[in-house]
Amino acid sequence: MGKIHIVTDSTGGLTDQEIEDLDIHVVPLTIQIEGQTYTDRVDLTPEDFLDKMSRSKELPKSSQPAVGVFEELFNELGKDGDEVLVITMTGDMSGTVKSAESAASISDAKVTVVDSRFISFGLGFQVLEAAKMAQEGKSMTEILARMDHIRANTHLYVIIDTLENMVKGGRIGRGASLIGSLLNIKPVANLEGGSYNLVAKVRSYKAVVKYVYNIYLEDIKGKKVLGAGIEHADGLKMGEPLAELVKESGFNDLKFGFTSPIISTHTGPGAIGFSYYTE
Repeated sequence: MGKIHIVTDSTGGLTDQEIEDLDIHVVPLTIQIEGQTYTDRVDLTPEDFLDKMSRSKELPKSSQPAVGVFEELFNELGKDGDEVLVITMTGDMSGTVKSAESAASISDAKVTVVDSRFISFGLGFQVLEAAKMAQEGKSMTEILARMDHIRANTHLYVIIDTLENMVKGGRIGRGASLIGSLLNIKPVANLEGGSYNLVAKVRSYKAVVKYVYNIYLEDIKGKKVLGAGIEHADGLKMGEPLAELVKESGFNDLKFGFTSPIISTHTGPGAIGFSYYTE
């Protein structure tokens, strides 16, 4: 049986060490801001992006990898008869999965494309587990079944600090943004089904942390937590207190870091994403 190669995009929160150790192939998205195009994870750091975004009058725009980029990689990985498994961010937020599917349909390699239905660590959990299983010599059927299980037991909550990016994107008017800022409203959404779903509007950072942490405790009751992580767009006022509570609850292997510019262009600065999954 040939090898199974794991391919993903650049929004899963993977570290360089994880990518190297597990032989994961990352196809980055690109982002355009102030007339310049940057490649995610290559020539634009999350910190630099947040600075550029704060000074930009227009909302940055992200683009999925080109079909040809995927096809070239697939053909190279599958040239000796190996299989390729592609795991992408949710198709409801990006055309990446469609680009990968188009490339798979014309590639000479045997390629399976999976929509993770998540972003951030919600995507990363699936990629890491698939890569570990591939290294162990598990079959494609076994890996896909495990990914289905992980997906069904993953939760992801996104909390937005400012509505400014929604104004720039034309989703709400500036008047609504000003009212939200004056009232210190923090929208809380989950990513059930691969799309943002507003679940609450909470006032103050402290109230957000308490609200999300209580949801977490309820979700994990009687279960073993296998992975958890917080990504942020300079959102330490919510991210750090929540991280401390999660660790105090007994889970010490918490991932924590900046989110991809691809994600923070939608959420705006100060946002956090809290992902976790159970057995």
